[in-house]
Amino acid sequence: MRCAAPSLRVCVIGVGNPDRGDDGAGPEVARRLAGRLPDGVRVLVRGGDMTLLSDDVAGIDALVCVDAAAPRGVPGRVSRIDSTETGLEALALQASPASSHAFGLAESLALADALGLAPRTTIVYALEGACFDPGAPLTPAVAAAVETVVERVIEEVERLRRAPSTEVPDA
Repeated sequence: MRCAAPSLRVCVIGVGNPDRGDDGAGPEVARRLAGRLPDGVRVLVRGGDMTLLSDDVAGIDALVCVDAAAPRGVPGRVSRIDSTETGLEALALQASPASSHAFGLAESLALADALGLAPRTTIVYALEGACFDPGAPLTPAVAAAVETVVERVIEEVERLRRAPSTEVPDA
């Protein structure tokens, strides 16, 4: 007999400051996800104090984060980092020196891991930014990439929530 395991508990977090140009990409993705994800999937926005992330991830199975990345020459380029493939240490490579958060996403996830609170799976979508000036809007390249990331996150959440079937012997 095949019994489906319960769906994974998933949280999506848009990281950044919407008042600092392309750093607002994560919050904009989170805003556009409203009403588009299955019931039970939490969508949060975090900026500034990233130390709260440990509380956000406690008790969940999978985390999907969207954050702006440091400029490297291709504004709007989207990178996907999967902790099950690369480990959480790969996130340090995308940490943005232009970040408006003093304690960034990589450090916050490392802290959650050290505290034993990190979920089994963490996926990060990093959108390469160009402008992080206070009061600036999203640049056209990043604004164009936002909807692509929204669609990817929806697909990611659906994939994560499909729990594998488990074989249960007949009684």
